[in-house]
Amino acid sequence: MKMYFLLSAFILVGSCAETKYATKIENLKGNITIVDSTLVKKYAATITAAALKENLYQFASTNFEGRATGEEGQKKAANFLVDFYKSHNIASPIADSTYFQHIPKSFLPEGIHASENVLAYIKGSEKPDEVLIISGHFDHLGIENEEIHFGADDNGSGSTAILEIAQAFKIAEQDGFKPKRSILFLHLTAEEIGLQGSLYYTKNPIFKLENTIANLNIDMIGRVDRTHKENPNYIYIIGADRLSKELHYINESVNTITTNLNLEYKYNEETDSNRYYYRSDHYNFAKHNIPVIFYFNGEHEDYHKPTDTADKINYPLLEKRAQLIFATAWQLANQENKLLMNTDF
Repeated sequence: MKMYFLLSAFILVGSCAETKYATKIENLKGNITIVDSTLVKKYAATITAAALKENLYQFASTNFEGRATGEEGQKKAANFLVDFYKSHNIASPIADSTYFQHIPKSFLPEGIHASENVLAYIKGSEKPDEVLIISGHFDHLGIENEEIHFGADDNGSGSTAILEIAQAFKIAEQDGFKPKRSILFLHLTAEEIGLQGSLYYTKNPIFKLENTIANLNIDMIGRVDRTHKENPNYIYIIGADRLSKELHYINESVNTITTNLNLEYKYNEETDSNRYYYRSDHYNFAKHNIPVIFYFNGEHEDYHKPTDTADKINYPLLEKRAQLIFATAWQLANQENKLLMNTDF
């Protein structure tokens, strides 16, 4: 009987704990307060399909030769990104003229030349030491069998979205609405050969990882997968609730008042055989207990093929997806408190 009593007590305590946890999570979901919703919509609207298209047609052009890590085309793409930031007076976090985080050949797999991440930065007004990272890889597969892999969706779409998101924050800053926290716009190299650019950054962070509040990672957001041919108003959300359920609810709340995309979660299941959570650069941040969201449109018939070209991008949809990411970033950069972690409950 004693054993039975102890077991019953344990079950009762465990049940109460689960109830309290569920209540706290439900309260959290109901208490998300969107910061500056009018301003969010105003500056999100500066992200346009036309500007995305103009940049992406250049970024996924023959001139950049598929942007293979360490090759001439990737170097040209890196300079394209830097020129954009300079032309819009968006600074580097390293020095006024140094937007590159150089990655030596010795760090990369055998046969790969030295490469570089590209970094730009807007300093926070109230909590500059707390940093939000918006990332996406800009490398691709280069030339294989004498064919250029243009990588318009993978990941030209994410790369150009980051540029437009950065410009939107800069326009807001120029209007007197500087983000409270700092924002790092991080274009990562060497993703296609094993997430090497993000691994290098996390081993050599420009800002302390413990001060990095979240990572919003963008990898393929310009196309529609087979599942959504008839209903393209969607985006896959991966990882948002793994470390911070608050991040998950913020993204949902922001979506409701802005783009109203269908947020799909099937690839976020821990049992998902595709294991996308582990396959893009956000994962190197998540390993350091930094909350992440991976924004993704799913694979399509041109995935990792030379036929992934700029003419096949759905630019109005790319606009909406980039606006959602901007709006989520605005909330994270400006809300009063840092994200609550799941371990806080």
